Amino acid sequence: MKKILLLFVIFSINAFSQSFVKYGNEFLKIGIGGRQLGMGNSGVAISKDVTGGFLNPSNLANLSEAEIILQHDERFGELINFDYFALAYPYKNDFTLGLSVIRLGIDGIPDTRNALVDSDGNGVLDNYDRIDYDKVTYHNASDWAFILSYAKKYSENIFYGANIKIIYRDLMSNNAFGIGFDFGIKYLPFNNFYTGACLNDVTTTYLAWNTGTKELIPPMLKLGAGYSLDIFNGILTPAIDFDFHFDGRKYASMTSIGSIGMDIHSGLEFLYKDIIALRLGYSEVKQLTLGAGIKIYRLNIDYAFAKFNSENDLGNTHRISLKLNLGSISL
Repeated sequence: MKKILLLFVIFSINAFSQSFVKYGNEFLKIGIGGRQLGMGNSGVAISKDVTGGFLNPSNLANLSEAEIILQHDERFGELINFDYFALAYPYKNDFTLGLSVIRLGIDGIPDTRNALVDSDGNGVLDNYDRIDYDKVTYHNASDWAFILSYAKKYSENIFYGANIKIIYRDLMSNNAFGIGFDFGIKYLPFNNFYTGACLNDVTTTYLAWNTGTKELIPPMLKLGAGYSLDIFNGILTPAIDFDFHFDGRKYASMTSIGSIGMDIHSGLEFLYKDIIALRLGYSEVKQLTLGAGIKIYRLNIDYAFAKFNSENDLGNTHRISLKLNLGSISL
């Protein structure tokens, strides 16, 4: 375990010493899951389910039974669709494997470049020209991530995990492909108190476009903590996460020191008798988030709402996720 911690520190130091292109994989910073959005996208330390494959792979080591989750999220007035699927399988209580698939996309984008009927040949749509709608083509712009996860329990209060991440970006006739790695640790210093750390894109993730352009996605260090308190026949869980960016995004972060930017997001959940959950959060993009969930036998249904500032006219976000416990599956 000491070797694992040493590697974690070395990769963190390496992140400080490199220069990167900003915003190469922002779609992976949106967050996943109805519970997580309802709590301001916090979850690095408190996740105990299949969502750990994305939030912090070490969290998957808590699973005792297989789980699956599906999510649909509509953003910016239903302009953008954000979908998420994940499956996690604990193998004989020895280790846990996971698969996560994420897609952010805008579908049905009209391309009128070859549809102009230019009567005067000036190349501009004016009063004498028209669009030939039979020549209009439609395209999609989408970002995909495929994440393979491995998690293992090191001791009763220490867990670790790692991800192999494949990223594919498709923008009409252009596309990009890249591979990256994440590493996470979870530590429980005492009962009901959780801490976690995850270093995303440990060795940097390289995106190669078919145009010849290359992008480097920098490491991002996520630290989190949470505590569960028994109260009023339920469990009250406050959580807070800190995201450290090393790409010089001074004005796009809540606060920064030199080239290091930091975002904070936090949340609060009250789970009543393991059936009904109410959630409140504040995200890293200064959003107020609300959420609720209900558990019906092995099915969890979670809803979250994120409000944007009314002045920017971006619309609000609604997210629904369905999580199903599949029980013990033998392979």
